[in-house]
Amino acid sequence: MSEGVVAVLSGGLSHERDVSLRSGRRLSSALRSRGLTVEEWDTDSGLLSRLRSHRPDAVLVALHGGEGENGSVQTVLEMLDVPFVGTGSQACRRAWDKPTAKSEIARAGMSTPEWVVLPHSTFRELGAQAVLDAMVDRLGLPMMLKPDQGGSALGAQVVRDASQLPAAMVGCLAYGETVLAERFVDGVEVAVTVVEGTDGPEALPAVEIVPESGVYDYTARYTAGLTDFYAPARLSDDEAKAVGGLAVQAHRLLGLRDVSRTDAVVTPDGTVQFLEVNSSPGLTETSSLPMAVEAAGLSLGEVFADLITRSVHRG
Repeated sequence: MSEGVVAVLSGGLSHERDVSLRSGRRLSSALRSRGLTVEEWDTDSGLLSRLRSHRPDAVLVALHGGEGENGSVQTVLEMLDVPFVGTGSQACRRAWDKPTAKSEIARAGMSTPEWVVLPHSTFRELGAQAVLDAMVDRLGLPMMLKPDQGGSALGAQVVRDASQLPAAMVGCLAYGETVLAERFVDGVEVAVTVVEGTDGPEALPAVEIVPESGVYDYTARYTAGLTDFYAPARLSDDEAKAVGGLAVQAHRLLGLRDVSRTDAVVTPDGTVQFLEVNSSPGLTETSSLPMAVEAAGLSLGEVFADLITRSVHRG
């Protein structure tokens, strides 16, 4: 696409506003390097009127968390018939809700860590300690806690001792009303970007993630130097093929479009365990998607310019 205006939506009011702005700036710069005319739009109460009065030729959603990933902004774009890069509203909602995505993955026969989902009200009504004890009996320790919705690992914590559970639960519930508790799985943590082209969705080289602290939390994700990345991941050929296959299968199964990122763990026996999927992956200097693009011998501007062309042609 060489003509027209592309609007990059970023910012918003979620907990991930800063990450979104960083993604939007990097993406805009990459597209301008390809000769595209790009406007960066913060996402606020003036968005609809701006879309009507200054209708762009295409929109790129660089929002993380909240309305950017739960399908709300996508619904607005669909109502106004504005072409946009990324997953449609209904599939966004499926991917955004981690238990829903895990249920779909498990139903399709793919591996994902055992989990339970409990709202805050259950702990109040049935007694917090009794419920926590039941969680430990069911899932064992260590255990991963995370909000059932959300991104950037906000509120996510690994609990290795039962005495840590109450405080970890409070921290998790600060970012949502419902907790997803998973059996913690040891292994090689990877992020796999899937990009759609003329031949359908294709997995880019997996990126291996090795956080200094041992936990890939918000600080480890977005603070330079606190996590080592290997692109491509240090996997055997069979393991690399398996993680790429899982990511493409998840992309298709959940109805995702254009681009997605699947997070997974390769256990010591070579099993690939699905963790979650992201329909609006980060594009910051410490995000895995740009690393995967580079490992594939591509450029960020090239990949997204092609996706913009696809979005315009499908209307």
